Amino acid sequence: MVSSSKPILLGIIGGSGLYAMEGLEDVEEHTIETPFGKPSAPIVVGTLEGQRVAFLARHGIGHHISPSEINYRANIYALKSLGVERIVSISACGSLREDYAPGHIVIPDQLFDFTRNRPRSFFGEGFVAHVSVPEPFCPDLSEHLAAAVEATGATLHRGGTYITIEGPRFSTKAESNIFRSWGMSLIGMTTAPEAFLAREAEMCYAVMAHVTDYDVWHVNEAPVTVDMVIETLRRNLRTAQEAIRNLVKRLPAERHCSCSTALANALITDPAVIPPETRQKLGLLVDKYLAS
Repeated sequence: MVSSSKPILLGIIGGSGLYAMEGLEDVEEHTIETPFGKPSAPIVVGTLEGQRVAFLARHGIGHHISPSEINYRANIYALKSLGVERIVSISACGSLREDYAPGHIVIPDQLFDFTRNRPRSFFGEGFVAHVSVPEPFCPDLSEHLAAAVEATGATLHRGGTYITIEGPRFSTKAESNIFRSWGMSLIGMTTAPEAFLAREAEMCYAVMAHVTDYDVWHVNEAPVTVDMVIETLRRNLRTAQEAIRNLVKRLPAERHCSCSTALANALITDPAVIPPETRQKLGLLVDKYLAS
């Protein structure tokens, strides 16, 4: 294993269809145990365009982890423990709008959490925090990501609301039409609670959403299938890889957003009553605010 002390510029979480990052050099593989358990897979760190980047396969090697079974807290915590400050999620999604067509890429700016069975926070067990998320995706990172995708020549849409459902099944027509009536733009199964956990960890987070289908609401299109999703992602894979390269080349080392101080006004529990085991468990996230 090659070791490098150079900071990691970007973390990439690959979803359905993207299980590795091509072109990495000086590769290290990190198997990490977190206070929340093991992440989905070993984190691969390597050099891309002269910068260190980290890659994590969200569904595990061979895609064996269902959306509801992903250990989102361990994934985000593990990336944080490596010093990652920014995350780009590459996500397969369905479109709930006519103009967001299969094959297009969307950088959403809003998120609706419609999941039911997932731990949504690092906090609890005697330590309360209420993080602010009016803009759930980092606007600064999202803008850099949009420009990087545009440079590939792909059809890109800026903005839209991404609803995350529990899964693992696809929607019924009734559900899909209700989501459309609510003003949702995209539908997927993994962006929540991932984005909210990244904010609690004071990490920038943005999504490169690859539209694979029209969900089931579109009367002139076939209902979504796994084959449909994978085939569209396979065609878009080169674009995703190229966009990440573009992003790494243009992303400044310093962050210019408020994500890095998301917990500054979120911690409400009196430090004197935080259980020691909880305080230790969350030290990576809160030490800078609670250090005596």
